[in-house]
Amino acid sequence: MAKMVTRTGKAFAGLTAMAAHTVKAAAGVTVVFAMFQKYFPCELRVVIMDLYEKFVNFIYPYIQITFPEYQGNYFERSKAFAAIERYLNAHSTNQAKRLQANIFDDSDAVVLTVAKNQEVTDEFKSITLWWTSGEDDAAKQSISFWPREEEKRYFRLTFYRKHRHVISGEYLKHVMDKGKAITMEERRRKLCTNSDGDGGGFRRSLWSEVAFEHPATFDTLAMDPRRKEEIIDDLLYFSKSEDYYKKAGKAWKRGYLLHGPPGTGKSTMVAAMANLLKYDVYDLELTAIKNNTELRKLLINTTSKSIIVIEDIDCSLEVTAQRGRDDGGDGDDDKKEGKDDPVKEKMKKEEKKGSEVTLSGLLNTIDGLWSACPAERIIVFTTNHVEKLDKALIRRGRMDEHIELSYCGFEAFKILVKNYLDIDSHELFAVIRQLLQETDITPADVADKLMRKSDADDADSNLMRLIRALEDAKEEAAKKKAEESLDDADGDGVEENGETID
Repeated sequence: MAKMVTRTGKAFAGLTAMAAHTVKAAAGVTVVFAMFQKYFPCELRVVIMDLYEKFVNFIYPYIQITFPEYQGNYFERSKAFAAIERYLNAHSTNQAKRLQANIFDDSDAVVLTVAKNQEVTDEFKSITLWWTSGEDDAAKQSISFWPREEEKRYFRLTFYRKHRHVISGEYLKHVMDKGKAITMEERRRKLCTNSDGDGGGFRRSLWSEVAFEHPATFDTLAMDPRRKEEIIDDLLYFSKSEDYYKKAGKAWKRGYLLHGPPGTGKSTMVAAMANLLKYDVYDLELTAIKNNTELRKLLINTTSKSIIVIEDIDCSLEVTAQRGRDDGGDGDDDKKEGKDDPVKEKMKKEEKKGSEVTLSGLLNTIDGLWSACPAERIIVFTTNHVEKLDKALIRRGRMDEHIELSYCGFEAFKILVKNYLDIDSHELFAVIRQLLQETDITPADVADKLMRKSDADDADSNLMRLIRALEDAKEEAAKKKAEESLDDADGDGVEENGETID
């Protein structure tokens, strides 16, 4: 026992002596460095410092980069930290023994991140790198508005000094791009509409949002399969064409005009587009926007990877057309209506308190200098009456694709019957095919007849219900046509001296 104590004491004395020598050596180095700076020629100092740097690099050949979770005002989470977190979750967390699980507001996915003081490795172009997760050890304050101590996290990247240019020039961009892509892939998609701005809080919200959960897909969309395939190819090509649009000098956006009778699936098409590309949807109500400035603010506050929808665009711009007639008249109408009448003046002012969005304001916002803010967006107009729209609004280059959604054909029917009744063929299909060729009926009406109303419904009863509806529609169309023919026949006579001559 005495020998062990003696040895421990000697070891401690040796360490103390070593520490003292280290301190003296450091002090000596400081004195020598001061003399070196004062007395050595500049050229010689450069050579010696170069040798010194090589020596240090040989002893410690690494570089470290730290990415804090919060920076600047400490109220906004660092986008770089968030991207690294998602990147490591996808690529390297399987190496760590201790992990931390997070669920963020914008995602339902569980994000696993490296716990404190855990290290994982990554490889890029045969270069090995090390990622470490840590926490700031700053002392807590009794009263503070900064993030809690456990939130002051950081990631630290360590790599060999000789790979500095590859890491700073390529690897970090690779990590940011991959992390952002994973974030977009896992995010909870939104369905937004322009807000009235009257909500509480110190910051006015331009958009109100809910989770986008519409189940429609192109597989369930009732339309001609060949046309559907063309639309899918066009959408997918657009989503991957950032470099092409940049090379062509065009804003990375695309316009779609969906037109056809009510019930032909225009809104369902928008939902299918959003689910295919995994984009957010912004449902823009033009009549609720005060003026062109507010419209511009709304559109620049949308996000990339989004679809901006203006439904029934012909109705949305109807007030604008009327206002244009009022403002551009020669004044005679004002005299006729009684311009000096205070009651009518008040009524006109009340009308003008509504939307003052103009056609030119809309066109400049979706296709002018602001159209690229942000990028990767799809603009969709829907209308039941394409003939009413201004040609400037729907020209090619502004509305790149014109998609007509018409009445239900047999190919569309087969998709609907598969969706609702889960059958691919039936003996009644031949009758239905003939009736569809002779009758105009929308996919919405067909879907209503095919949808099961109770547990007692079967395929036969639903198909017979559809056949009866088609026969009724055919009979009604024939009756209407006969009435129109009769009206035309009655109008063929010519009046002369009070008499009708046939």
